[in-house]
Amino acid sequence: MASPLSAANAYSAISRLTNPTGAGAATGGKDNFSALLKEALVAVNEAGKKSDTQTQALAAGKANVVDVVTAVAETEVAIDAVVAVRDRVIQAYEEIMKMPI
Repeated sequence: MASPLSAANAYSAISRLTNPTGAGAATGGKDNFSALLKEALVAVNEAGKKSDTQTQALAAGKANVVDVVTAVAETEVAIDAVVAVRDRVIQAYEEIMKMPI
């Protein structure tokens, strides 16, 4: 289950994409999607590192099981989101390739 923090981060990322008054507005909004995608991948990587750190701490007897389960669940949600975006991009590409010229 996603934590309130991960949900807030997801809503923040969506709002940055729909409201181009942020950093991408200076370049005409051309790199908004790529910047958002890069941020998402960095966030997934950080969530994975946090999960690994919590798991190692649990193995050493220094962490709580609830913290480990929460970190693993957050990582799973983040990976599922990235996979869903990847699938939609592939689907959009396939639809474009089906269009007559």
